[in-house]
Amino acid sequence: MSGGLSAPSFWWRPPGPAAFALAPLGWIYGAITASRMGRKPAHTAAVPVICVGNFTVGGTGKTPFALALAEGLKARGERPVFLTRGYGGRLSGGPPVLLDPDRHGPLDAGDEPLLLAASGPVVIAADRAAGARLAEGLGSVILMDDGLQNPALAKTVSLALVDAASGTGNGFCLPAGPLRAPVARQLAHVDALVTIGDGTAAKPVEAAARARGLPVFRASLAAREAGWLKGARVLAFAGIGRPERFAQSLRAAGAEVVQTRFFGDHHAFTETDAQDLLERAARGGLALVTTAKDRVRLGNDRGDTALARLARQAQVLNVEMRVEDPQGLAAFLEARLGQGASPHS
Repeated sequence: MSGGLSAPSFWWRPPGPAAFALAPLGWIYGAITASRMGRKPAHTAAVPVICVGNFTVGGTGKTPFALALAEGLKARGERPVFLTRGYGGRLSGGPPVLLDPDRHGPLDAGDEPLLLAASGPVVIAADRAAGARLAEGLGSVILMDDGLQNPALAKTVSLALVDAASGTGNGFCLPAGPLRAPVARQLAHVDALVTIGDGTAAKPVEAAARARGLPVFRASLAAREAGWLKGARVLAFAGIGRPERFAQSLRAAGAEVVQTRFFGDHHAFTETDAQDLLERAARGGLALVTTAKDRVRLGNDRGDTALARLARQAQVLNVEMRVEDPQGLAAFLEARLGQGASPHS
């Protein structure tokens, strides 16, 4: 969940008293968002726009999926450029900026743009239309990380990611649940569904998508070069949308997760946080392991501050998104990119 807050646990359980009490606010929020999604786009870019979004707040793997898409597009001769809001960074509220990883750090850009920059140019802009005007001169296709509910920019293709383990939670809209708008209203603006990971919670959304004639693809996050974790006793720490998946990935790689320390999404680590983690690991003789996004937010490893020491000691579980049917997804994208703007935009 954005803003360094943790999603309420009742969002992911069958509706109860808290959800029903907040439901009227959720109906209003969902109706406003759905109405906003139906507005006419303010700008149509000179190059195709692929939106990688989701129905809910919180993490579903949008950034690693966007990275996987970028690599596939580059293999076919395209020059993808990322367009992102840069949540949590100082640049997010200003005019569009081309990210310079040598000059901009996590306080400037947030965590996700710095990860995307390893694969291609990144434009940071809260105003997606203005950002697209800058991005369209830098590549042959724009990959918009998030923004399904943002009507400012016409999308050529809109992909909605959904977590197979959690689905759409309790099915209520903010603040009663995790949805940004009712699923049916959002599906009207989607061209394909992508289910991430294992589980059955996304089955109702898959059925609804297929009923609309939308293709459903599957993908999963897999640890990369994680042999060093086999048998390791670790303290896992993270400030991401669904940290439980991080712990599951560590266990799947053979690690013994002795302790976990989870923070809100996009958490800004402090000296107190760092000192606490270092002391916990030292007491238990544990290896400190985190995600690539969290390592970016720790900053550089120079100096003798607790944050710098944590940055030096923390090891990263690197993951990659693997699509079950990459040829099918590539064929779908090529067909849609050749047709021009999506009729849902």
